[in-house]
Amino acid sequence: MEKTKSKFINTTLIDALSPEPKEGHISVINGEIAEISENTLSKNSDFQILDLKDKYLVPGLWDVHTHIGKGIPDSEARDETTAERTIRAGNNCRRALNLGITSLRAVGEKDFIDVAWKEAFASGGYVGPNLYTCGWFITTTAGHFLKSGCAIEVDGPTEYIRTIREQIKNGVDFIKLNLTGGVMGPKWDKMPNTFPLEDELKAAFGICEQRGYKVVAHAGGVDGIKKAISMGAHTLEHGYQFDDESIDMLSKSQTYYVPTLSLTHMNRGEEFADSEFQLKWMKAHPIDESYKERAIEAAIMHASGFKKAIEAGVKIACGSDLDLPYGALFETEMLVKCGMTEHQALTAATLTSAKVCLAEEKNGTLEPGKKADFVILNSNPLENISNLQDVYMVVKDGNIVRDYSSV
Repeated sequence: MEKTKSKFINTTLIDALSPEPKEGHISVINGEIAEISENTLSKNSDFQILDLKDKYLVPGLWDVHTHIGKGIPDSEARDETTAERTIRAGNNCRRALNLGITSLRAVGEKDFIDVAWKEAFASGGYVGPNLYTCGWFITTTAGHFLKSGCAIEVDGPTEYIRTIREQIKNGVDFIKLNLTGGVMGPKWDKMPNTFPLEDELKAAFGICEQRGYKVVAHAGGVDGIKKAISMGAHTLEHGYQFDDESIDMLSKSQTYYVPTLSLTHMNRGEEFADSEFQLKWMKAHPIDESYKERAIEAAIMHASGFKKAIEAGVKIACGSDLDLPYGALFETEMLVKCGMTEHQALTAATLTSAKVCLAEEKNGTLEPGKKADFVILNSNPLENISNLQDVYMVVKDGNIVRDYSSV
């Protein structure tokens, strides 16, 4: 992608650093923010000038719980070829970018498809989001997520260690470990159930610590949540069932919480849709009646625990666990619906998510020296978080990758 020099002038700037928007101008050189000013930037004929009067400029959004190749029913996923899933994964990533989701973390993908696309986007040969990877979803025999085709079943400390070393060898950024069941699965795959044994967990977390890799922990039930936190998981994914002790543990730990509220709330059925946008997605993603009942029950617990996590000061990021590309847009809505302010939700979807991916030095806020990854909106997201859907323009590395102004 060719680098450009640009000035984005007369816009309203909004990021995690202040709950108050401010009027200003941003100068971009070689894909990074060079200057931010409340005064008119100096004239320079080498710069492309974009006048964004009455527009709102926010940092690019993140979804840190995705499976980039998702897009077909689980019943078909195990039988498709790696080539088919690879093509869909790349298209999904680019579709997300076009909506202003400039960064993704893939938390379970087959055959290191996520690593391949990360390298392809980073090379500049393909336009896509910043991508952070976990490779395979590591679970036990009779574990979780088996129908996806993205789970690898391992048993015993030796297999855990070997598998994690294979992940490292193939270039992943994080290690995804499955500790418990989930909302949707066969009768033996329920959220309260913890799958790995103590010696398996110790081996898995031990080799990650030795090699300097942070653990992404799927944990839905209370027992698994407490094990994940006590063993030093970098992120806790889902957290469907909290008790007061686990909330207290989480608030005092270094573990980030990625609640994936969309997974329970968006799978409850069309009668729970809050907007035409949500209803359209639900109609396109019908769910089995038995799973829907489980999602309705889980959503109540999920929202209750999430609210307690906010009150306790837990570090919360934005991850949806929905098919791309719309996940982050739904998740920010759910973050607000379940208790966050608009500014807290925007912070979760930008700065906190960048911290989750260890990328906050270059991403997540509007500051000189950071990457020029922006979403330019027609409406103020601090007035209504759904305004993140009202996209005027998407900028990645200082370049306009999608311009809706003439659509």
